[in-house]
Amino acid sequence: MDTTNCFHCGLEVKPKEEIIFDEKSFCCAGCKTVYEIFSQNDLTCYYDFQSSPGATPQDIQGKYDFLNDEQIVNKLLDFQENETHIVSLFIPHIHCSSCIWILENLQKLQSGISTSQVNFNEKKVRITYHPEKTSLKQIVELLSSIGYEPYISLDNYDEGKKIIDRTLIYKIGVAFFCFGNIMLLSFPEYFEVEEFWINQYRSFFRWLIFALAMPTFFYSASGYYVSAYKSIKSGMLNIDVPIALGIVVMFVRSVVDIVFGFGQGFFDSMAGLIFFMLLGKLFQIKTYDFLSFERDYKSYFPIAITKITTDGKEIPVQVYDIEKGDRLLIRNQELLPVDGILISEKASIDYSFVTGEAVPIAKKSGDKLFAGGKQLGKVIEMEVLFSVSQSYLTQLWSNDVFQKKLDQKHKNITDKISRYFTPVLLMIAFVSFGYWIFIDTTKAFNVFTAILIVACPCALALTAPFTLGNVLRIMGKRKLYLKNAPVIEAMAKVDTIVFDKTGTITSNKEAEITFEGTITNEELVLVKNVLRGSNHPLSRRLYEYLPEETTVILDRFEEKTGKGILATIQGKMICIGSAAFVGYENESKITQTSVHISIDNAYKGNYSFNHQYREGLKKTFEDLSKHYKLTVLSGDNEGEKERLTQWLPHKTQLLFNQKPEQKLAYIATLQEHGKNVMMVGDGLNDAGALAQSNVGISISENVNVFSPACDGILDAIQFAKIPFFLRYAKNAMKTIYFSFGISLAYNVVGLSFAVTGHLSPLVAAIIMPLSTITIVSFVTFMSNFYARMK
Repeated sequence: MDTTNCFHCGLEVKPKEEIIFDEKSFCCAGCKTVYEIFSQNDLTCYYDFQSSPGATPQDIQGKYDFLNDEQIVNKLLDFQENETHIVSLFIPHIHCSSCIWILENLQKLQSGISTSQVNFNEKKVRITYHPEKTSLKQIVELLSSIGYEPYISLDNYDEGKKIIDRTLIYKIGVAFFCFGNIMLLSFPEYFEVEEFWINQYRSFFRWLIFALAMPTFFYSASGYYVSAYKSIKSGMLNIDVPIALGIVVMFVRSVVDIVFGFGQGFFDSMAGLIFFMLLGKLFQIKTYDFLSFERDYKSYFPIAITKITTDGKEIPVQVYDIEKGDRLLIRNQELLPVDGILISEKASIDYSFVTGEAVPIAKKSGDKLFAGGKQLGKVIEMEVLFSVSQSYLTQLWSNDVFQKKLDQKHKNITDKISRYFTPVLLMIAFVSFGYWIFIDTTKAFNVFTAILIVACPCALALTAPFTLGNVLRIMGKRKLYLKNAPVIEAMAKVDTIVFDKTGTITSNKEAEITFEGTITNEELVLVKNVLRGSNHPLSRRLYEYLPEETTVILDRFEEKTGKGILATIQGKMICIGSAAFVGYENESKITQTSVHISIDNAYKGNYSFNHQYREGLKKTFEDLSKHYKLTVLSGDNEGEKERLTQWLPHKTQLLFNQKPEQKLAYIATLQEHGKNVMMVGDGLNDAGALAQSNVGISISENVNVFSPACDGILDAIQFAKIPFFLRYAKNAMKTIYFSFGISLAYNVVGLSFAVTGHLSPLVAAIIMPLSTITIVSFVTFMSNFYARMK
């Protein structure tokens, strides 16, 4: 260990101020204290990821006393319940793997913190804690004490977190200014003009060029040196190592040329190289930001919520049309898309989306409800406090608790290439340098530098993320909303597709309904009010079919998945659901999909549904049957079997009377036989099957029910596009592999010119960002081209 540098933060230690502890040097008591904290809690692995990763903690005594104010804390919290508070804090100092590691192990430093997740790109940490065991102020003080002081703005907290880092812009500006002036000052030497004033002041101009090169070398290119140093310290050679080495070689060689009068050196090439590489980096960042914005903006849940108008009517509205002050109706199993105030007498909310724990929380009128909760039980009403936050809902959907482990072939390929790329590149560069040094010293340095620059695999690294990001954006526009990019590759591997029937291949809006039995108008009022709280496709269709009735408050509501509803209203027990559930003895006589009703254990009759299948169903299945094994799983009886047999390809397997657990078991069996299964369901009765499948797609049709286990949500009007989406996923993967080939071809051709001495470092610096632009343009064109294919 270098004893002149602080073991914790890496700053130089003055001899008089040096603090020795545990045979290590520290620059101040703060750094020593942080090390002691980590050491006492068995967290010294923090220093294994990177040498001197920490920051010196600042004195914050009294700075965060305002966090004792409950109103201020409530403003900062994302989620607030009795035993669970969640807060997202912006931490500017997050910069490396050590930072991530320690911030995701905060529970070891302070009791009361249950989990903490880092978003490295946004420099944010999301902390879940128990308010009775710790407080937000204590957490902030803990973070500050270990060198990770959060940024908190009370005036505009949301905007305060979005600090714009213009460092790269400044570096490009400096590099461009120096590059332009160096090129102007170098023109006389390019043309070897013999003129008195040039000969007289040649040395002055060379030293002026040297002075202009200094800011470029030390400031503009500093990021490459830091990255290369960290890479070498961690034992992993990243692509910045050869780039930094090439810049240093050019600088040293140029200094030697000027000092000994050999020439003006390569400062013009070096400045141009740094400028064009930084320009390429800016382009890459902007493309990522564009995709991130598009993804965030388009990734709202394509679900509807029922809004109660001022005149008492119930109308469906899209979630992004919800405004503050609106009154919403939330049914059983529906997701709360916004924060609001409970109007109904009481409610039971499941916040497993937010906390990962499926323990219902009882709420009473006037209590605050948080977005992401799921209503359990009878229908409730709430008033909206804030409009929907699309990014927040997407974040809940992407919770690690609900992620599937997907093998990403393209990522494996990229990782393998990256692992060996830099060592091989360095070997080629040194071998070529060793060969040319005995022939032409100047050319040897040119060759060495050009090789290090031209072979930069930035385009290779950008290929997969940009392609998949663009495909996610295009699929979102076509109303298929995927959870993340790996789902696209999983879709490309699918060989078996399993469909639910009711609400998936059938349309809830167009079913013909007939009633068989005897029921009074008073009993219909009760039935309609019970159905009001259910989100099952048949319940919703029947609710819309029955005539308008006065609203009656339910005493009890219980919906059993795959069976039916049990409710108590005005002292009467109402049972709605399958024949077996309501106790109908002549179940064998039923030939159609039916909803049965009994009141106070007296059978009243059943509503039969003559299903209208989705438009284009026959052609959709015919297209899919050419490439996939198809199965239809239904919880209904076999009444529709004959009709489906006529409609669907003869190889389609039809299974009826399937309970939710049987659907899950069927998919698991297919997977045991090596099948890659995509499940398409309604997200309510099929949650287990969606979770078990390799790809789970939930059909959304004017219903605010959503399963966290699904990998994608498809708007029901796009059902016939399923074959297109599967082909598009396969074409996306083809685009990635073809782009890999183009990128590697760039490197091979560039290296062949560089090794033979036919490529200057400046040209190599221009070619490098051009290769990135070429790849991005190619994948953009191809993904848009495939999107237009039917």
